[in-house]
Amino acid sequence: QVQLVESGGGLVQFGGSLRLSCAASGSIFSMYAMAWYRQAPGKERELVATITMAGGGTNYADSVKGRFTISRDNAKNTVYLQMNSLKPEDTAVYYCNADLAAWGAHNDYTRSWDYWGQGTQVTVSS
Repeated sequence: QVQLVESGGGLVQFGGSLRLSCAASGSIFSMYAMAWYRQAPGKERELVATITMAGGGTNYADSVKGRFTISRDNAKNTVYLQMNSLKPEDTAVYYCNADLAAWGAHNDYTRSWDYWGQGTQVTVSS
C-alpha cells in the first residue's frame, strides 16, 4: 500500500503565503516525477506544477508562474508547494500526484501515475 498525505492548507489573506507538503509512504520501490493539482468548486481539476525525479526540471501553470515554487526532498519522499502572493482565485482543494513504482505481492513492482493524496483546502480571502 502507498499513501500520499498532504498538509499545510488553511485560510490566508490576499497576498499571503502558504507552504503545502505531500509525504509519500508505504511499499515504494522508486519515485519519479511529482505534481500538484487543484480543483475549485464547480471547476475541473487543473495542473498547477510538476517536478522531475531529480528536481532539476519544473513546470507551472501560467496562472501561478512567478508566485508558486515546487520542490522536493527525495530522502523524505516529500514534495512541497510554496505559494506566495496568494489571490482569491487560488482558492481550491490542492492535491499531490506521484509517478511512482510500488512493490507488488510477488516481489515485482508496478509504475503508475495513479497515486493521489486526499487533498488539502486552501482558502484565500480578499
